[in-house]
Parts: sequence; C-alpha cells; structure tokens
Amino acid sequence: MKNFIKSFRITIAFCIFFSVFYILVLWIFAQFAGRGENGNAETVTLNGKVVGAANVGQMFTSDVYFWGRPSSAGDGYDATSSAGSNKGPTNEEYLAEVEARVDSFLVHHPYLSRDEVPAEMVTASGSGLDPNITPACAYVQVKRVAEARGMSEDEVKAIVDQAVEKPLLGMFGTAKVNVLKLNVALDETNK
Repeated sequence: MKNFIKSFRITIAFCIFFSVFYILVLWIFAQFAGRGENGNAETVTLNGKVVGAANVGQMFTSDVYFWGRPSSAGDGYDATSSAGSNKGPTNEEYLAEVEARVDSFLVHHPYLSRDEVPAEMVTASGSGLDPNITPACAYVQVKRVAEARGMSEDEVKAIVDQAVEKPLLGMFGTAKVNVLKLNVALDETNK
C-alpha cells in the first residue's frame, strides 16, 4: 500500500508539472511565432477601430465588398459552431444549396456564365470560417466591386494585386487573398 500511495503522489505531481510546463512552453513559443501580435490573433483595424480578426472569415453581402466563401458554421461564420456541413456531393439538399448559391452569385455577377463561377465561391470550407479566397475568386469579383464603388476596374484590380499573399518561401501553400484585409484596403482607398 505504501508503494501505491507513493506512486499515486508522483503521478499527480508529474501531471500537474507537465500540464503547466506544456502550456507555458506553448505560450512562450506563441509570443515569438505570432507575427508581431505576441501570440494573439492578428486584428484588422479601420480608422483606429478593430473591425475583426484576420484569421476568421466574416460575412460580406454588399456589392461594394469582396465576398468570402460561404459558411456552414452555425448560422454562418459562427466561431462557436465551427464545422463543415458533412453533406456529401450526392446529397440532394447539398446540391440544392450549391445551385441556389450559384444562382445568387450570377445575379450579382451577370457578366459571368454558369461555368465561370468559381467552385469555392459556392461551397463552404471545412471549418466554415475560412478567411481567404484564391486570387482568381477575387479577380472574378473586381468588376462588380468597381461598379458598386464607382471606381475603375484597374484601380480595384491594383488593390487586389497588393492584397495577394504569396506561398510561404514561394513553394509552401497557395497564393491567397484575405477578404477582410482586402475590404479594409478598399475602404481606406475609397473614402
């Protein structure tokens, strides 16, 4: 019995020690690895006011803004319900949702044909909170945004060009555009 109590105490001590140590090591790592935000979420500001976190998608539906991917998280972009829909490509309900999204996208982008609608603009990401779109998806929306803002397409395209984030070291990942940062850059340019 003595050995059992001694083993139990050592186990509890190691659990507490390594739990605290592990969290402390992760926190210290985050302070150095977190892009200038000391391990906290990267926030985006407009006119000195925080408008959102750069790593969490937000819903934009106005024609003056670029749109991100649709969300299946809760009622849309709900971080407490982050998840995909788990509906397969043969699910009738899922196919109806995608068709409705295509139709809606075409209403706002009448210059596109059905085949030119990017798949990622009508299908939700796995987390439902994806903050990024591909540059191709951004360029497809340039004409709509330019018309809605009264800007030239070249001006809006130049803003998109500046917002494109290249792959890490030119080879890891794909090029992407953070939708929130892009929309803030548009607001700052078109005051």
